[in-house]
Amino acid sequence: MPTELIQIALVDDHRLFRSGIASLIDQFPEYQVLFEAGNGNELIEKINAGQKPDIILLDINMPEMDGFGTTQWLKKHHPGVKIIILSMFQDADKVLTMVKLGVNGYLLKDSEPDEFEVALKTVANNDLYYPPFVTDHLVKNLHHKEDIKLNNREIEFLRLAGTELTYKEIADQMCISARTVDGYRDQLFDKLQIKSRVGLVLYAIKNNLIQL
Repeated sequence: MPTELIQIALVDDHRLFRSGIASLIDQFPEYQVLFEAGNGNELIEKINAGQKPDIILLDINMPEMDGFGTTQWLKKHHPGVKIIILSMFQDADKVLTMVKLGVNGYLLKDSEPDEFEVALKTVANNDLYYPPFVTDHLVKNLHHKEDIKLNNREIEFLRLAGTELTYKEIADQMCISARTVDGYRDQLFDKLQIKSRVGLVLYAIKNNLIQL
C-alpha cells in the first residue's frame, strides 16, 4: 500500500525562488508540493478552499500579509499545520518573534539542500528544527529570573524535558499521571512566561539545571 505523501505549501512573493524550492522538494520522495502562494492572503484563500497542507514553508517579508500575520492566523485557525520559516535574516528580533509565535522550524534561504530535507523530516516527526543561530538568540534572551523559586519536582520535570522523552514517558519516569505532567508544564509556562518545550529546555540550560 503506497505511503501517503506529506503535503507542502510554499508561501513566498518571489516566484523564481518558489520554483527552485518546488523543484528541490520534488527530489524528496516523501513530500509533495500541494500549492504555492505569493503572500498570506493567497495562502488563506487556498486553505479556505479546502487545500490544507501538512507543512508550510513561509517567508517573513511579503506584501499584503507578511509572515508574522500569517503565522498568527494559522495558529488561531489551523494550529495543527506546521510552519517552517524561510528567511534571509538572522536578525534576533525577527527570529525571537517567530519562535514566540510558535513556528516549528527556521531555515535560511541559502541553506544547503540536505538541510531542507532534514528540516522537513524533523518537523514532520513533530520535533522542532532550529539551527544554531536561532538557539543562540534564544539562550541570550532568556534572562535569569532570580525571584522565581522552583520546587524539586518542577526541577526534575525541567531536566526530563531536556531529554528525548515524550510527556507520557516523563510521567512514567516521575511516577505520576500524564495529567499531572501537563500541570507541571502549564505551571512552568505561566511561572517562567515561556510558551514551548524548547523554551523550558533553554531556560534550564541558561540556569544550569541541565547541561548539553
